[in-house]
Amino acid sequence: MSGLDLLAPEHHGLFIDGTWREAEGGASFAVIDPADGSELTTVADGSVADAVAALDAAVAAQASWAKTPPRTRGEILRKAFELINERSDDLAHLMSLEMGKPVAEAKGEVTYGNEFFRWFSEEAPRIHGRWMENPVGGSRLLTVRKPVGPCFFITPWNFPLAMGTRKIGPAIAAGCTMVVKPAEQTPLTMLALAAILTEAGLPEGVLNVVTTTSAPKVSAAVQADPRLRKISFTGSTPVGRLLVKQAADNLQRMSMELGGNAPFIVFEDADIDAAVEGAMIAKMRNMGEACTAANRFLVHADVAEEFATKLTSQMGSLVVGRGQDEGTQVGPLIDEKAVDSVTALVSGAVEGGAKLLTGGSAPSGPGYFFTPTVLLDVAADAEINSQEIFGPVAPITVFTTEDEAVTKANATEYGLASYVYTRDLSRTIRIAESLEYGMVGVNTGLLSNPAAPFGGMKSSGFGREGGFEGIEEYLETTYVGIAAD
Repeated sequence: MSGLDLLAPEHHGLFIDGTWREAEGGASFAVIDPADGSELTTVADGSVADAVAALDAAVAAQASWAKTPPRTRGEILRKAFELINERSDDLAHLMSLEMGKPVAEAKGEVTYGNEFFRWFSEEAPRIHGRWMENPVGGSRLLTVRKPVGPCFFITPWNFPLAMGTRKIGPAIAAGCTMVVKPAEQTPLTMLALAAILTEAGLPEGVLNVVTTTSAPKVSAAVQADPRLRKISFTGSTPVGRLLVKQAADNLQRMSMELGGNAPFIVFEDADIDAAVEGAMIAKMRNMGEACTAANRFLVHADVAEEFATKLTSQMGSLVVGRGQDEGTQVGPLIDEKAVDSVTALVSGAVEGGAKLLTGGSAPSGPGYFFTPTVLLDVAADAEINSQEIFGPVAPITVFTTEDEAVTKANATEYGLASYVYTRDLSRTIRIAESLEYGMVGVNTGLLSNPAAPFGGMKSSGFGREGGFEGIEEYLETTYVGIAAD
């Protein structure tokens, strides 16, 4: 499998129990290139019956997979890691085609996402319980760690590879089987990943992939099955709330990585050039279509003008174009609905008194593009400061005191990522402890790291992915009390 062979028809079916198959009734749907709206190819459109068949396969494989030695599970992940490295150019090209991001950035995602396979390949043999003497005597206390069981993963369109490896990696390491439903906008990368894992030696039934346009019906049916023991979802908070409700009847374990509204706070003592550089990373990664993207720029009044001017210069010079074109720095948004949403948020901010410093509109021509945009003096209560933008727009709101900055930063139902720029160590500690977020980046615009626990609080969800904590989400604990003389 090399080059555009990743688009080969044999990898466009459902992947169930180690076999590529058609969807029920031969149904299929088109995958669209967001750069021009054209059809790239078609993939199988799975039904509820197909999803149940995938869960059947996962359930059937669970017992034997759980008994597979941890080192063996880890070696499969390591082999997949090596295969992905060999095919990084092909995967990046494929991802750019279906999602729109520039090829150079897609290569970065392949590298980042693949690190989850390497990290969890090393964690698999480190799963352990404990043995201790009863403090009052008379027995021994043994704890055993076991895989949760069959899992259901729902991955988003914005990071087609990384959001899959972040869930699949720890599940394989822990000994869990799974059914994966990728986003309908970007199914090809996940199908390619399934082919690679099969080549790496993953047994039949451990990983099953169902592509579908009937996500609500498929998800409801899989969650209604008492054999399913865990669900992990990355996506919007409204959908997350629905999935949590559906999980209640069978008390399924859950990991929810939901919406964000990340504040990017720049204090008066910050290195402004470093802050602008960090802002470009935190805002423009993936064209701003990331749950960790800086959504609100809170800048101290003393440096707001300088920060805005330098950020505008950087944003205004970015090259917008098709992701596969050399030199492109900003690709298209995922679809027309996304462009309409960003347009409305920018228009509302300007109507509310914000100053448009650069960008502000969708260029004419085919594709779902939006020009990089900077807004200054955005009202704190503007809709753009309360909604997840998911686009290349940087709204700047001015503050004057530390308490005001913290209050404005926490004035949201979300609590995923946050960013702080300051050279004051005492302030760093105060702010980090005061911010109601699962992740705080200090003088850096890049937070995500496979070795660190990724996740949020409040309406941004619960559970952690990555780090030592990531595999805990896929393990149950059994306590065994053993009588002793």
